[in-house]
Amino acid sequence: MENPPAFRPSFAGEGVVRALLRARDWSNFPYGQPEAWPREIRSTIEMVLDAAAPTAFYWGPDCLYFYNDAYLHVLGDKHPAALATPFWGSWEELREGFAPILAEALAGKACNLTDIRFTVVRNGVPETAYFSYALYPVFGARGEVAGILNPAVDSTAAMVSNRRREFQLRLGDLIRELTDPGDVVAGASALLGEYMGVDRVVYLTVDDAGEAGSIGRDWSNGHLPSMAGVTVRLDDYGAFAAQGARAGRHLIISDVVADERSAPFAHAYAALGVRAVLAIPLLKNGRLRVILSAHDSAPHVWTKAQIGMAEDMLERTWSAVENVGAQAELRRERDQSEYIFDNMAEGFAMLDTAWRIVRMNGEGLRLTHKTAADVIGRSHWEVWPGLLGTPLEALYRQVMDDCRSGVIEVPCATPQGEIWMEVRAYPALDGGLAVFFRDVTARRKSDEKLRETDRRKDEFLAMLAHELRNPLAPISAAAELLQLGKVDEARMRQTSQVIGRQVRHMTSLVDDLLDVSRVTRGLVELDMQPIDIHRIVTDAIEQVTPLIRTRRHHLGLELTPDIPLVSGDRNRLVQVFANLLNNAAKYTPEGGHIGLRTEVRPDHVLFHITDTGIGMAPSLAARAFDLFSQAERSSDRSLGGLGLGLALVKSLVHLHRGTVTCSSPGLGQGSRFTVCLPRLAAQEEQAAAPPQEAPRPRSGGPALRIMVVDDNADAASVLAMLLESARHEVIVEYDASEALALSAASGCDVFLLDIGLPGMDGNELARRLRAQPETAHAVLVAITGYGLQSDRIQTAAAGFDHHLVKPVDIDDLFAILANVGQPGG
Repeated sequence: MENPPAFRPSFAGEGVVRALLRARDWSNFPYGQPEAWPREIRSTIEMVLDAAAPTAFYWGPDCLYFYNDAYLHVLGDKHPAALATPFWGSWEELREGFAPILAEALAGKACNLTDIRFTVVRNGVPETAYFSYALYPVFGARGEVAGILNPAVDSTAAMVSNRRREFQLRLGDLIRELTDPGDVVAGASALLGEYMGVDRVVYLTVDDAGEAGSIGRDWSNGHLPSMAGVTVRLDDYGAFAAQGARAGRHLIISDVVADERSAPFAHAYAALGVRAVLAIPLLKNGRLRVILSAHDSAPHVWTKAQIGMAEDMLERTWSAVENVGAQAELRRERDQSEYIFDNMAEGFAMLDTAWRIVRMNGEGLRLTHKTAADVIGRSHWEVWPGLLGTPLEALYRQVMDDCRSGVIEVPCATPQGEIWMEVRAYPALDGGLAVFFRDVTARRKSDEKLRETDRRKDEFLAMLAHELRNPLAPISAAAELLQLGKVDEARMRQTSQVIGRQVRHMTSLVDDLLDVSRVTRGLVELDMQPIDIHRIVTDAIEQVTPLIRTRRHHLGLELTPDIPLVSGDRNRLVQVFANLLNNAAKYTPEGGHIGLRTEVRPDHVLFHITDTGIGMAPSLAARAFDLFSQAERSSDRSLGGLGLGLALVKSLVHLHRGTVTCSSPGLGQGSRFTVCLPRLAAQEEQAAAPPQEAPRPRSGGPALRIMVVDDNADAASVLAMLLESARHEVIVEYDASEALALSAASGCDVFLLDIGLPGMDGNELARRLRAQPETAHAVLVAITGYGLQSDRIQTAAAGFDHHLVKPVDIDDLFAILANVGQPGG
């Protein structure tokens, strides 16, 4: 057998790599001196060194790196440190993409790959490169994979050329599809940024002086912020850059810090986040118009291909922007009248002298329920023959004959029913008509509703005057009787009862008015608590029982055996059901039937109040809860009331997040009202206990010294008599200043002060009483006709302890007096 050829000593031959291998000290090499290397390794390395194409060899598990002279342009500044050292020590940046492929080759599988993209660092700068390469396992004497043979071809130039052609094609397709100049710039900038692999692309439109530029739209990959809307002064980045741009010269800087031209202005570039910049100016008719800039946040070596793509993009984008802008201007001029015509908020039509419809906008077609084909070119009277002989035809002919505009409102039939149209007609230049029209049905209904509301308000005020005069008559007669002075005790008691009843009636009327006012203005604050529905019903029935007995009604109750809780204000809910029961009692003839039934659902509770009364017509049932709504009554108003009760009921129920409805089969057939209130959840019902009503203080207690201050002499005198009948000593004053002068020496325990006093009002008097030592600790009670929450806040701020609204509830006043001097009173 013939012996294999001997290994050429000391890597004999020419070449840079061979010389380095011969000069190397192999004493620390893992596999010893070259003469001791395995024959298959020596022969593979010699083959690599002899190859004309770029070829490398990775030896062993550490992939010790050998390559030939042709491979040096692939390595760049990695050579010579990479020679005969582990592969990853030089190519760490390739690990993510290349490691899996290399692992397959080390496992014995050959690989062939074409045009694979890598980011490689050459001369200290990362750049994109493309390689087509193969990996062939080299087997050792025992059949193991001893190394990898790696012939490689740098296909970057071919790939870049292909990508530039692809970029040009995509740019052309993109520009053809866009019609807005801003979209053209933004789309082309994004495409260029994608192909160049940069962080930002800026399209700078330069002013006429060539001193500054504005950025409308740009593109960024997120590594650098957008510069859209920024104005840039060219000289801020160096005179060399500004002068070069005005002269049409490219600015190519791979590193603004290292480049001696830009280094003095590095701070200006850093403010924009720029480390590398490529700027391509565009001159038209000798004037700088645009600068296209590509920015990178890291040093970037700009290739000829990238510069070429930027030049392509700038020239084609400029042309497209100019073309799109010109087309847009033409479209604006052409479409301006069409836009106004089609986007008017009312119908518009043009009629020629023969009454033919020349044009009609979209709103006009919508209002008339027609299509353009239905009306354009046809006679107005052919399309709408029903308008012949109407006031509208008369208006049209008058405008056309007299050349003076006119307006009219006319009813029009539509598939959805009759509507009202306001029509304004103007003479046109060609002798025809320009007609504007709009639907005013809602406005007419609103006007009609306002008129109806005004009418009901007038009726209400008339009824209010009647209701207030009615109790004044017996009060006046009783007063005359008492003045005679010859009235026995029984007649005196009867007269007092008459006055008391009539005062309570007037108080009820005023309370209804105030309640409605407060609720409708959102001034009512609810004291929400868990409440037993049976308790609500019981309290409401207690209030209405006297009227039911008087009218001899039968009251039927059907209360559910369950006792669910609702969340509400007890007093207000009692007021709701008392009003509904009172309404049923008033409008049911004597001996009628009134029913109240409760119904419990999982989430809510229903209350049904029915009666066999006068019922309601459908028109009244539809507005039963409206303010001032009333059924027809006799002129004597024998049933009483102001038509406020149901409006108040609706408002209070809505405040409790509930609903109330009414229905009636018709006049004389009774009515049905249903209130629906949200029910507390089961766990809330178990946790909640109905609140216990505190016992009401009764009159009594020690005799007190009391000063009453009221400019109404009658009111002050009557109140003094009531207080004296309860064993209190009373001083009456009609003037605030005189009351203040006497107060220090009076020794009064309590001051009952009217608020609306002339001169010094009650609040000011209260403040002065609190300021002097002799009366600082007296009990101050406001007696006033003002009962809003804001009034109560003012009296409390003035120093009052209590606030009572006229006419005063005597039980409330006596309860206050009974607690004077008591602990916590």
